[in-house]
Amino acid sequence: MLRPAVSLMTLLCMLLASLPALADTGRATVRLDGRALFQVSGETREDARERADEVERRFVRILESPAGATPATIAVEGDTRILMTGNRHLVTVTPDDAADHGVSVAELATDWKGIIDSALVRAGERRVSRWGRINAETQASVNTSMARMAESAITFVPRLLASLLVILGFWALAAAVRWLMCRLFHRVGSDPTIENLTKQIAYYLVWAIGLVVATSALGFDPQALATALGLTGVALGFALKDILSNFVSGILILMMRPFEIGDQIVVGETEGSVERIHLRATQIRTYDGRAVLVPNGEVFTSRVTNNTESPVRRGAVLVHLGYDASLPDTLERIRSATSAARGVLADPPVVVEIRELEKTNIVVEARFWADSRRTDFVSTASAVRKAIVTELRSEAGAMPGATVRILEPTRPPS
Repeated sequence: MLRPAVSLMTLLCMLLASLPALADTGRATVRLDGRALFQVSGETREDARERADEVERRFVRILESPAGATPATIAVEGDTRILMTGNRHLVTVTPDDAADHGVSVAELATDWKGIIDSALVRAGERRVSRWGRINAETQASVNTSMARMAESAITFVPRLLASLLVILGFWALAAAVRWLMCRLFHRVGSDPTIENLTKQIAYYLVWAIGLVVATSALGFDPQALATALGLTGVALGFALKDILSNFVSGILILMMRPFEIGDQIVVGETEGSVERIHLRATQIRTYDGRAVLVPNGEVFTSRVTNNTESPVRRGAVLVHLGYDASLPDTLERIRSATSAARGVLADPPVVVEIRELEKTNIVVEARFWADSRRTDFVSTASAVRKAIVTELRSEAGAMPGATVRILEPTRPPS
């Protein structure tokens, strides 16, 4: 499992190293009637796109004017060149544009002048008639939209593939980390609760780092993303308060450890054995075999009874005796029978005391200690009841008789 993960991470690092080339080129294409003319530069791709859009709007305004387009002229202004048609400014050729194209500013201005003159002539010929103008404008809109979509795809698809590879790589890395930790804890033989906490924190930490790297691969600035999340944090807090509450409660439960995996607990109306403690919910297996997921927020704020926190647990069995029973001897026999029952611990010793005096019976309570796990505790309590009944059946008057009699009337003789 480690070798594919390492190979994938190597490919991932190579791809991330090439991300600057796939990121912002800082250039945008100027189009007229959907046809690419030239590219202008900017500090970022957004700046270049805004500059190209402005040049395209100037072309449209020139073509819509009654005078039409005239051949472009070049005006010198410092280290830049300004292309104009009539008195209208078209585009400024900057040193950055020249550096991106690998020529001088004067050479680039001359090239752009020829391109603009030819494009304006062709665009003007398409707009000679009204229907020709409508057709040209419609075709230009469609071609421009498709061309820009293709440009965006050329830029976005590599980023998307890089982001998917990042997610895939960190998924493999997270799985490898969890597998390594399972192996490590299996060798060490530590507490399952600590193992569960450590594995989950490591797993989700790797995923969090992977999401940040994937966001960067898509072209988003992590700092700007964090700022945006901070601005919407209040709204997200209200919307996800239950999820966040369960998440924080899960971490606190794993750290404070009020119970551990394998403990038998009671939470509200749910009673059973703890199978897993997730960051969102605690999985409890009830005694009838059903799996119940209790949200950690409810577990953390509810009263939790841990039946197996101590290895031993006290039980009690109530015995009803008749008033004609010999109390000292009968109580001793109950104590002996309880002590001899399977599963009853010798220390602490069995205690037998009179609980209540009812109208027809004496209620005696036999208290004993047994293993705290439910299967052992229930079977031990059953063994105690069986031993007491078996012992007292031999003594006349010890066990109370039936208190209900059924009387059937007889028909008098005729």
